[in-house]
Amino acid sequence: MQIIKDKQIINDNWTHVPDDAELKVGDITVSLARWKKDKQQLLHHDGKIGVRLEPSDSVDDIAENLGKFELIELNFPAFADGRTFSHAWLLRNRYQYKGEIRATGHYMPDQVFYLSRVGINAFNLEKTEDLPVALSTLNDFTVTYQNSTN
Repeated sequence: MQIIKDKQIINDNWTHVPDDAELKVGDITVSLARWKKDKQQLLHHDGKIGVRLEPSDSVDDIAENLGKFELIELNFPAFADGRTFSHAWLLRNRYQYKGEIRATGHYMPDQVFYLSRVGINAFNLEKTEDLPVALSTLNDFTVTYQNSTN
């Protein structure tokens, strides 16, 4: 799978494991519910661990565990739901999370610039053919009026 990370298109080997699936070896993300349920098992997982947050999840629920995650995926079930923008901002500003924050799900390539402004540094788009367009949007504006996390 290819994604945009740190303004480059790269190959990626992370896998999201659904709540009802067996854990796989390698770099995986799990839902917040699964993290809470299987935390002790996941801490001994053979590979890197990440968590996927839904818009209805609270960033506060993972605050004390941020150092354990190599990746936080922010899922966009619908492109019109802006709560995930707030999750990214909170992770970078309130909690000083320095790791990878990745947008995944249903969002448009032209939202990538705005997502990067709130702290998202990786983008998993639904269509691989949208990667070059999304990458180009990261350079759409050379002057900004508001502060940013980056």
